[in-house]
Amino acid sequence: MSARDLVRVPGLLSLSRVPLAALFPFTVARPAWAIGTLLVAGATDVLDGWYARHFHQQTRTGAALDGLTDKIFILTVVASLLLSGILSPIEVVLLATRELGELALTVRLAADRERRRHVRLRPANVGGKLATGLQYAATIAVIAGSEQRVLFIGAAAIAGVFAAASYWNRTIEATRARA
Repeated sequence: MSARDLVRVPGLLSLSRVPLAALFPFTVARPAWAIGTLLVAGATDVLDGWYARHFHQQTRTGAALDGLTDKIFILTVVASLLLSGILSPIEVVLLATRELGELALTVRLAADRERRRHVRLRPANVGGKLATGLQYAATIAVIAGSEQRVLFIGAAAIAGVFAAASYWNRTIEATRARA
């Protein structure tokens, strides 16, 4: 973990999602503000990775920070929408299928030191990016009161299952290849 990586442009873009997370609960009653906050956070999520790749500033610290700030932001958004009654508990579970799959994988790796030694931090793959995009789209549909919310939530859930399965698959392959 390098402190220097936190103050480079990609790190600062990632870190900007923390104050956006703090702001979000205050925007829930104003859909335009809530959607605007989501769009700004989504833009920082795209830009931090693009900048890091484009200017050769990819680091393990940056990848970990990106994932952490994503989780902080999304957890805050989901909790705010759940507590305000805009999202139901079932919808939360459906939107969180990828995260639930990742959590199970993280617990498994934490419990297995040998397997953990063989796993390297890897960037999100296409399935993960698709799941994230659909989560954002579903959340915007929910906030906007769209009649298509069920469609968007279902698509995000399906993409989340496939993304989690791909993370499990590449972790299993990595441990087999290094064992």
